[in-house]
Amino acid sequence: MNFNQLVNDLFSGTKSDVNLFLPEVILCVTMVVMLLIRLPKLEDQLPMWIVGWLVKGVALAGTLVAFGLAAVALYNVENVEATEIFTGMLVYDGFTIFMRTILIGFAVLFVCMTCLSGIPDHEDGPDIYTLVLGATLGMCLMVSANHLLTIFLAVEMASVPSYVLAGLLKGKRQSSEAALKYSVYGAGAAGVMLYGISLIAGIVNSAHLPTMAVLLSYQMPAMGGEELMVLALGGLMIAVGLAFKLSAVPFHFWCPDVFEGASAEVAGFLSVASKAGALGLLVRVAIGFGAMPADDGQIPLTSNESAPVVAMADPSEGGLFSVPDAPVDGAASVTAGDEVPPEPQATAEAKAPAETPVKEDDAAVGHAEDEHAADTHAADEHAADGHSHEAHADSTHVAAMDDGLGHVRSFMAKLIAFLAVVTCTFGNLAAYGQTNIKRLLAYSTIAHAGYMMMAVPPVLALMSAGDTAGAQDAVGALMIYIAVYLFMNLGAFAVVAFLRNAMKSEEIADYAGLIRRSPIVVICFALMLFSLVGLPPLAGFLGKFAVFAALTDAYSATGENYLMLVLVMGGINTAISLFYYLRVAATMTMSPEPEDRVPFEFSIVSMAGLFIVLITVPTLLLFVGAGYLTDLAELAARTLL
Repeated sequence: MNFNQLVNDLFSGTKSDVNLFLPEVILCVTMVVMLLIRLPKLEDQLPMWIVGWLVKGVALAGTLVAFGLAAVALYNVENVEATEIFTGMLVYDGFTIFMRTILIGFAVLFVCMTCLSGIPDHEDGPDIYTLVLGATLGMCLMVSANHLLTIFLAVEMASVPSYVLAGLLKGKRQSSEAALKYSVYGAGAAGVMLYGISLIAGIVNSAHLPTMAVLLSYQMPAMGGEELMVLALGGLMIAVGLAFKLSAVPFHFWCPDVFEGASAEVAGFLSVASKAGALGLLVRVAIGFGAMPADDGQIPLTSNESAPVVAMADPSEGGLFSVPDAPVDGAASVTAGDEVPPEPQATAEAKAPAETPVKEDDAAVGHAEDEHAADTHAADEHAADGHSHEAHADSTHVAAMDDGLGHVRSFMAKLIAFLAVVTCTFGNLAAYGQTNIKRLLAYSTIAHAGYMMMAVPPVLALMSAGDTAGAQDAVGALMIYIAVYLFMNLGAFAVVAFLRNAMKSEEIADYAGLIRRSPIVVICFALMLFSLVGLPPLAGFLGKFAVFAALTDAYSATGENYLMLVLVMGGINTAISLFYYLRVAATMTMSPEPEDRVPFEFSIVSMAGLFIVLITVPTLLLFVGAGYLTDLAELAARTLL
């Protein structure tokens, strides 16, 4: 495919593709409208508070419309089939629909929270909400990326606005320091990731994920030691970029400092949305490299099983999404869009009825008919045997190709499992010594990133075992965890933001005796903290139970010992995390109120109090209505593999 053909395909498919991309388009339109509000300099003609609320209204309306469109698509997810859009750069399937609904729904809640907390102020509102929606759009692209270039652009689109958001508190040294650290670490991770992408694309000769899986299945058995080393190095470099977004150990250093220096609102945004987008991208990359395309039309079928290595006829004309023209040694291949020629049928002579004389007795006629029936039956059996042999050869060939990806899946599964265990353990242990609530929640975020990463190794292990349904269930477990994590973590940061406005403090010690002043707020905060632990009957238990069940199923199906190790470490870390969350709850309920505390009032009978109650309710209802969420996640995961 040359460049001109690529451009023609892009424009011809844009109209239908945009219909599937409408929520993201609404986000773009909302961003443009908020930027246009700046042009007439309305602040010179109207009071600043009117301009500020106008911007907040536009942001809320835009996100609500986008969320409504995404929710409608999610409601009909059962009828969705996986479709590549924009010439294969993105993929539209149930996983995309579910994850973008989560991300845009979080954006709606975030806008509501900032309207109540007062950050950003009216002057900075247009800029801040534009950055928030821009980052959200980048995360929506991350979870639907189908090409290495799209992955890099989506990660940067989500990251760059986040760097600015970290420095939102103008005039505060810690905020400026947080933005600088975040941007420096982010630039380094982006450079490493881009170099890894160039290595992978160079050695595989494609950047389109489904095509790369096909090519890797051919090339892996014939690769030498140097090529395998380059391939592993490129994969590790891409993992560095993803680990930075996930704040996985050892690429977590930015997270506690940024969360402490940034406002609680921005910390909540980075804690939830950034992790959801990065986890969605991790699933895309893991499955993209480790799974054969679901559409058989994308698999080159060869008639020469001894020629697994595929080469491009002319790589310079391969385009962005090139697939092999012919395998080495002259083996014929069929690529996407080509038709497989049918097996030649039985000859006409075999099918033609035998001629008989006009005048013959009934016995002769019966004998001739019997001979004809026998010949026809033999021909049919021969044709059926041909088709059966062809189908068996094709299935054997596809199975051999899938086996070629076994080493890739094993490498990714063990790498992710190691990062998950180390990240989870470090995050929980480091949280013990924290005295600032935002810093404690930062290490909690690191630990939960490890918990959620634990769902990916079972996906890869079950794929290697041929259990596609089990792998889909494991992806569904991760989606359940992300949906639950949205409410309990955003709710925790919302409480911190509103208490900051009332108490002018974010130190845990200053929360002592808080139950005497705001009992309902303390109860809601405690429920969110215990949900983060994973205690029943709270929603956090549902998320962890789903992930641990996926690990158990994968171990039962494969017998891989590292899966059992991950499961055991997940259980141990859950027990460890109970104590530092319990310390915060005990401080609020059992410690005496400081005598020198400045009087403050934070009534639950207020818009901020109502927001806290409303966001706490799902931590209870999601456990009660677990069946609906589980069914929805399973339906959304069905089109992924």
